[in-house]
Amino acid sequence: MGRTARRSYELDDIDIVPSRRTRSSKEVSTTWQLDAYRFEIPIVTHPTDALVSPSFAIELGKRGGLGVLNGEGLWGRHADVEAKLERLFEMADSDDDDRAIAYLQELHAAPLQPNLLAAAVAQVRDAGVTTAVRVSPQNARALTPQLVEAGIDLLVIHGTIISAEHVAHGDSEPLNLKTFIGGLDVPVVAGGVSDHRTALHLMRTGAAGVIVGYGSTPGTTTTGEVLGIGVPMATAIADAAAARRDYLDETGGRYVHVLADGDILSSGDLAKAIACGADAAVLGAPLAVSAEAPGNGWYWPSAAAHPSVPRGALLPVALGERPTLDRVLTGPSDDPFGSLNLVGGLRRSMAKSGYSDLKEFQKVGLSVHG
Repeated sequence: MGRTARRSYELDDIDIVPSRRTRSSKEVSTTWQLDAYRFEIPIVTHPTDALVSPSFAIELGKRGGLGVLNGEGLWGRHADVEAKLERLFEMADSDDDDRAIAYLQELHAAPLQPNLLAAAVAQVRDAGVTTAVRVSPQNARALTPQLVEAGIDLLVIHGTIISAEHVAHGDSEPLNLKTFIGGLDVPVVAGGVSDHRTALHLMRTGAAGVIVGYGSTPGTTTTGEVLGIGVPMATAIADAAAARRDYLDETGGRYVHVLADGDILSSGDLAKAIACGADAAVLGAPLAVSAEAPGNGWYWPSAAAHPSVPRGALLPVALGERPTLDRVLTGPSDDPFGSLNLVGGLRRSMAKSGYSDLKEFQKVGLSVHG
């Protein structure tokens, strides 16, 4: 009594309901465009050092996706990242989780070195792929000028929970995203959000894209345990898609992309996220199994290295021989549960439902279990 709660749904709670003619999966397009940048597949990386090195961003970019480098991660703090990661893997292999997290915190306590960050950005940019870098709301004002000067194409302002105005500690001026984004010459993607109102507020700041969710992956992300905050992804994506429609009407035609970040572990999850209204998905662990990922079979979210409230753990996602990134994205697959050939599974789901592109597939029917 005196409190109400809304019934919400996870991706596992819903199913896609085909209702149109089927078509060949070869007739399906998975392309999408964010501002001036076109991508062949609707896959963006979670900005964690476990997944995105400059070389991985290049490899994913060549395959039509978008790799987002963590601007506050290890590649901007240490010249010998590979050696540091090897030591981290030794701790993880010894099942010393607390020590591994403490070591991650220690590595991130090192000061950012602008020359290292600029070199990482230059490596990706010079390869000819779209260059995207993530910063936190707390450090956006300080780091963005350096990143713009280094030549980034897209800026990602990403936190566990983000709002249109971030109030900092002490006498620091609040970060007003509308003012901040309006003064930039590069498009901005911001998130995460979990409801219609916050998504709409972020769209009104001028963001080109809004991230929904906080990268939740069973076994790694502990935001629910630490903060008590949870994001039911099916409902959150649908709410953000509704905010996108409202903002489209409000502005007379400005379209803001919705990127789903959380609980997407298979090609079926990817298809459901698009069906709920996402334009693309932000993936972490499903890509970290690949041989090209710097995590060597281990995965952790970027929030795992928070200096005082870590919200993630190291999880072994690939034991033994790891599949290539090509197999993860486009197959061939020998896994009957959808962890490989993610894009192929999405294409097949779209084809079985009769839709030829991602925008149309957002109209597919959905059902709720029970």
